[in-house]
Amino acid sequence: MKTKIAVGLLTALTLLFVFLALWSALAFILANNWIANVIGWCVVGIVVFGVWSLVRELRFGMNTEKLARILHDEGLLPEDNLPRTRGRIGRDAADQEFETYRAETEADPDNWRSWYRLGLAYDAAGDRKRARAALRDAITMYQQH
Repeated sequence: MKTKIAVGLLTALTLLFVFLALWSALAFILANNWIANVIGWCVVGIVVFGVWSLVRELRFGMNTEKLARILHDEGLLPEDNLPRTRGRIGRDAADQEFETYRAETEADPDNWRSWYRLGLAYDAAGDRKRARAALRDAITMYQQH
């Protein structure tokens, strides 16, 4: 629940920033100076990119949460019981769990559930880039079926 509140507050602050940035951009665009006009349009471009990124991340978060809820309800969501040292997951245990989910995904590459669990295993092993890619694959497979 704390995470949802934090995301809501950060989203609200971002939207406030978007409003203020576009207000400033409009002033630059309406100025009678070509340099100011270019600055204004650049600000608009940056804001559009920022809003696109925000929407993309919010959708990713909502979709991963939805899939986690489905796996939990099915009793297929892995438990977070890996040993930790000073808050960090033990590398050997994470690698061992990763191999289990890698083999599961290789055996059934069209199953979104195995890709989701593989994404969690990547994350536990510290590979965020591959974790997000596996979770995106799981989302895509879920939406196609």
